[in-house]
Parts: sequence; structure tokens; C-alpha cells
Amino acid sequence: MHLAAPTILLFGLNLLDALLTIVWVRSGVATEGNQLMASLLDIGNGPFLGVKIAIGVVAAVVLMRWGSRPVARYGLAVALALYIGLMGIHLFTGLAAFGVVSNTSVYEIVEFPQQFFAFVQ
Repeated sequence: MHLAAPTILLFGLNLLDALLTIVWVRSGVATEGNQLMASLLDIGNGPFLGVKIAIGVVAAVVLMRWGSRPVARYGLAVALALYIGLMGIHLFTGLAAFGVVSNTSVYEIVEFPQQFFAFVQ
């Protein structure tokens, strides 16, 4: 199985995540949840973006080199699912920033998985 298209998609989502994070953080709409990346963002947009791109490039090289292994295909599928979910969070953050939805409803959506699993247990 050739993983070029999904790998490019993953890299693109990683880049979009970085750019949207910079926009939301700099405009005061959101904060960076990853403390290491937040520290880089405190230094400046360049270091933050550089590290995000470097992580994406390393992931892409690894996936292109060892993409035929089942663990690589599984990992790519999981990473894509997580990034697509993260894009949903970015979407709701943007909607809240522009006043389309309230911050409370965004919080409820983000907290839903935690509440669901607490209920199931």
C-alpha cells in the first residue's frame, strides 16, 4: 500500500494546525495546550512553526520509508483521525471567535468525550 497521499494530507493538517494555533493564540482566542509548544510560541512564531514543520517532515520521511509496515499504516490512520478531530476543535474555536457559537457550547463539545467515558464507566 502506497501512503504518499495520506502522508501529504497528514503533513498538510499538521501545517494547518500550526497556522491556526498561531492565529488563535495571537488573537487571544485560545491557548496552546501542549506546554512544550507553548514555550516555543512564547519565544516567537518562527521557532514554533519551525518545530511543527520539522516534526511533520520527520513523520513524513518515516512514513514514506517504512509505510509498508502494518504499524506505520495503523499509526497514520490514528494520526489522521486525531488531526481531523483537532481540525473540528479549530473550527469551533473560529466559530466562537466570530460569535457564531458561544464559548460555553465549544467547551461542552470539547468536554463531551470525557463526560461520555465517565458516564459509561
